[in-house]
Amino acid sequence: GRGLYYGSYLSKETWNVGVVLLLLVMATAFVGYVLPWGQMSFWGATVITNLLSAVPYVGNTLVQWVWGGFSVDSATLTRFFAFHFLLPFIVAAAAIVHLIFLHETGSNNPLGLNSNADKIPFHPYFSYKDLLGFTIMLSALATLALFSPNYLGDPDNFTPANPLVTPAHIKPEWYFLFAYAILRSIPIKLGGVLALLASILILMVVPFLHTSKQRSLTFRPLSQFLFWTLIA
Repeated sequence: GRGLYYGSYLSKETWNVGVVLLLLVMATAFVGYVLPWGQMSFWGATVITNLLSAVPYVGNTLVQWVWGGFSVDSATLTRFFAFHFLLPFIVAAAAIVHLIFLHETGSNNPLGLNSNADKIPFHPYFSYKDLLGFTIMLSALATLALFSPNYLGDPDNFTPANPLVTPAHIKPEWYFLFAYAILRSIPIKLGGVLALLASILILMVVPFLHTSKQRSLTFRPLSQFLFWTLIA
């Protein structure tokens, strides 16, 4: 939202690598969500991978290829575990590419102006600030993972997986709610899948739609009205 408002998408390479990063992180989160292998994860894996069956002609073959059989089974779990291990490394590599492109152009600001005159040394100012942030975040994450690993888990995952029963409480992960809402709001399966993909991939089109002489929406009242109407 902030990037759209302040015109960050005009740094095309940085923006598009960012969209790819979003897709990679979503994929990593999904395969990780499936790993506990209780009722909720089993159902989630079945339903989401089944979306591939919406692909014309080769859909069912594609689903069985992803499953490694005729249903979600141990073969599926094994490959999802492998993906969950490998994808973060790809995310890290993409993040480095993202930073390289960002370093080429410099970051954006609310006025959309060149900020070279306001720059200060990275060290010690930002290095210490970042170090403090990393320390706090990693400490909180380690505390949660080591002392309360089930705190953010789904209670339905303690029910043994049963392919004949739908989980009692279907609650998509909060960061997937927009995607799930789009998917379920369209009655045709293929239409829902395409709309879900388009809701993210449309971000790659934004840099080519910009026609204003001003980068930011800060001084464009009409565009601000349209933006906030869309957000609301």
